[in-house]
Amino acid sequence: MTVPARHLVSIGDEGVLNATPAPSLSDLWIDRDLSWLDFNERVLAEALDPRTPLLERVKFLAIFTSNLDEFFMKRISVLRQKLNPARLALLQQIREKLIPMLQRQAECFRGRLLPELATHGIYLCDWEELTPAQQNEAAQYFDEHVSAALTPLVIDTAHPFPFLSNLSTSLAFLLDDPANDTLMYARVKVPAGLQQWIPLKADVGSSETLFLSLHQLIRGNVQKLYKGMNLSGATLFRLTRNAEVEIDDEGDEQLSKLVKEQIRQRRYEPVVRLEFGPAPDTSIREMLCARFKLQSLDVYDMPAEVDYTSLFEVAGMDIPHLRYPAWTPIPPPALANGQSDIFAIIRAGDLLLHHPYDSFDASIEHFVSTAADDTQTVLIKMTAYRIGDDTPFVRSLIRAAEAGKQVACVIEIKARFDEARNLHWTAELESAGAHVTFGVRGLKTHAKLILVVRKEADGLRSYVHIGTGNYHVRTARLYTDVGLLTCDPRLGHDVVELFHYLTGHSRTPDCNSLLVAPTTMRPRFLNFVEREIENRRAGRPARIIAKMNQLEDPEIIESLCVAATAGVPVDLIVRGFCCLRPGVPGRTDGIRVRSIIGRFLEHSRIFYFAAGCEDPLEGEFYIGSGDWMYRNLSRRVEVAAPITARGPKAKLWEILDICLRDQRQAWTLDSDGTFSQLEPDESTERCAALGTQATLMELARLRSEQ
Repeated sequence: MTVPARHLVSIGDEGVLNATPAPSLSDLWIDRDLSWLDFNERVLAEALDPRTPLLERVKFLAIFTSNLDEFFMKRISVLRQKLNPARLALLQQIREKLIPMLQRQAECFRGRLLPELATHGIYLCDWEELTPAQQNEAAQYFDEHVSAALTPLVIDTAHPFPFLSNLSTSLAFLLDDPANDTLMYARVKVPAGLQQWIPLKADVGSSETLFLSLHQLIRGNVQKLYKGMNLSGATLFRLTRNAEVEIDDEGDEQLSKLVKEQIRQRRYEPVVRLEFGPAPDTSIREMLCARFKLQSLDVYDMPAEVDYTSLFEVAGMDIPHLRYPAWTPIPPPALANGQSDIFAIIRAGDLLLHHPYDSFDASIEHFVSTAADDTQTVLIKMTAYRIGDDTPFVRSLIRAAEAGKQVACVIEIKARFDEARNLHWTAELESAGAHVTFGVRGLKTHAKLILVVRKEADGLRSYVHIGTGNYHVRTARLYTDVGLLTCDPRLGHDVVELFHYLTGHSRTPDCNSLLVAPTTMRPRFLNFVEREIENRRAGRPARIIAKMNQLEDPEIIESLCVAATAGVPVDLIVRGFCCLRPGVPGRTDGIRVRSIIGRFLEHSRIFYFAAGCEDPLEGEFYIGSGDWMYRNLSRRVEVAAPITARGPKAKLWEILDICLRDQRQAWTLDSDGTFSQLEPDESTERCAALGTQATLMELARLRSEQ
């Protein structure tokens, strides 16, 4: 079977081409943006779920808003380009779908979480709810810690309209100067760099904790900033700007200069959303909408807070019984002794790592750090997409370069919102003598690879790490990812070839075992699906299981539909948006889709094909950096690696099996396009009732003890 290329393309996410469905998929296709909103609704459900610890529920409210901010910055401006009736209808659908969610978020905050926090002696108060003594305490805090960081402004014929930065929250007022009976607008920005929730004292001897939001503190003391003026119409608002700034990196201009200009331009991109707090002044509202050329479609009245991301501060309170049980990643058994020779351990057999259950520090970071100090190491190469601020990897690479080792790093300086940080690390590495390149023009380098070449008794040997997640110490504790440490010469050869492709100049990398986008990955995956169809028709075992973040590529989706029609069981574990509608009679009734939402963000990509084998461990497993999305398969350098050793295969099968049995954290996608949350009952087996992540933590602890 050959699935035809039927892409209709449009400018989309991250400046790349996104595919739209072929006509044959029209009745099976779920819009990606509406499906993404469904995903964020599942995040909101964690805040609503009383089984979630209280402060974690507060955190999920903040995550819901943070996710939504990114959605508006990345996607809404795309839909507003070349606006036509279909896109206008979609924007309206997005708004209609979102408004009830915002209402539930506000009801959760005001009606559930605030009362529950109060039962634990934690009060999030408005200015009017404070006692006179507490208002005096807050006023003193304002004078000592806030006032100097504010810039009170007026807007009139003598004062131009101020620049309002992306995601900034402001207070606006009507200002009346009684000396000349002049009415104008006033604006004070709520500084993002200051503490957003101010702790205040409760009654003497009380163990209660009171918090006042920074914007409430400013509003309660704003008269001090405009002495002698009359202020009215207090209006809290927040704006979101487009972040979809395209750059043409196909020309001769230096890429770093283009990215710096992109960062600069992003600050001044058009406003795509305006949010107002409760009871905004009508004239201020109309003035801002006119200023930013916004329609009612772009304006949201927030029933409670306008920026729930400030609640990360409250959620971070050190109250263990109101949070998830503490989890410390555990060194994999093979690496439990930190003094062991990690290269000898890898030579003894492939290691499959699963973070954050397996310690990132004791495995990947240890691998690079040891290589940097190892006298037999002659070369270290790695890719870097998002590497964070205080990254030990850069320190290790610098140390290796200063020791005379050859060091090369392929840094993706176009990684959205991490451009400035990646440019900084580029300069740091180059100053130490490391080779830094930015990959292949026109493609983002999203592959997760580390290559260490050592000079050993029998010649040069390549050790590699191939992973599904970024080399980022902080997110390695929050995201679930898998990775392979191996010295398999076949994979070593392919990784060497791929780095030659990324740092040098060739048409395509010469890889035999690795699946590489945008060249071989999609065709190979399509071939694997075709083989499952042939096996099913021949009466041999056939099955497909795929775990990923998003599913959107039309060719892959169409091939899965063909497989389902042929009777191949297909299980898809998709955390985020999924454009495939399962359970459609005669088309996709053999496809099951589920999503796992929990304390960790499910980020791993795992692909399983039965390949005609009854024993699952005889089937074929791949782990990779890319989702089944058009952008990943066509416009990025991605890698998927075969897992061949039985031990690592067993670990991957265990992960997939636990995900598919989950009755606690899992949601299933129905044929009508809606998700339903599963709930365990008395007959549910223990691991299914615990949920995927709790089960995997328990297994990691048991193996560590053994």
